Amino acid sequence: MDLRVAAYAVIIDAQERMLLAHWNEGRRAAWTLPGGGLEPGEDPERAVRREVREETGYKVAVDGLLGIHSRVIPPGRRLTPDAVDPLHTLRIVYRAHITGGRLRPEVDGTTDLADWFDLAGVRSLQRVKLVDIALGMARDA
Repeated sequence: MDLRVAAYAVIIDAQERMLLAHWNEGRRAAWTLPGGGLEPGEDPERAVRREVREETGYKVAVDGLLGIHSRVIPPGRRLTPDAVDPLHTLRIVYRAHITGGRLRPEVDGTTDLADWFDLAGVRSLQRVKLVDIALGMARDA
């Protein structure tokens, strides 16, 4: 079984808008939380700060851990077409806030756009399930 550990940020501003990144890789595209995979030996909080900066242009401070979501993806559902093993994903979700930078899209990455969305409108977006999972974590925190 393959393992992927990633860190993501829930960022909601004073106007009740959520920052999302447009993921565009493999067989589908959808809005997701800014974040991504940890580099070998990387601290998860450092990883989420790095990933948010890469994908959105913003610098963030981490406010706290919201939760960890675990999922096993069967080989046939993985984005890697020739995968023979399942993928176990551990997604570490933090609450964070903007401390600097300016909004801009990622260059040469798995996301191609970043934008703010009213919380009420997030559910109408084409989005990955992680967005809903993280909103649930944030509501329960």
